[in-house]
Amino acid sequence: MFEISVAQAGTVNVVTSNNKGLPVDHWADRATDTIISVGEKNHPEIVQQAKAYKDNIRHVIKTYMLEAIKSNKTDIIVELERNGNQELATILRKI
Repeated sequence: MFEISVAQAGTVNVVTSNNKGLPVDHWADRATDTIISVGEKNHPEIVQQAKAYKDNIRHVIKTYMLEAIKSNKTDIIVELERNGNQELATILRKI
């Protein structure tokens, strides 16, 4: 006998960019949407409070993501300078 089972993985979203990575706003939105879901069928005041909370969380996530990017950039610049790549470090500082 054969046994057949079906699994659903949910919705798959595909996002592309042209000659660059995705912006911090995209990642902040994805992280926030993963952490917080607001049901529209709730009482309007609860929905409003939940959306305000979600906006605040998104702001915090974006702020710390930007700080992490700056920190990583600094690490790369330092490593380039340690290895004698002053020109590359200077270019990276300008980006």
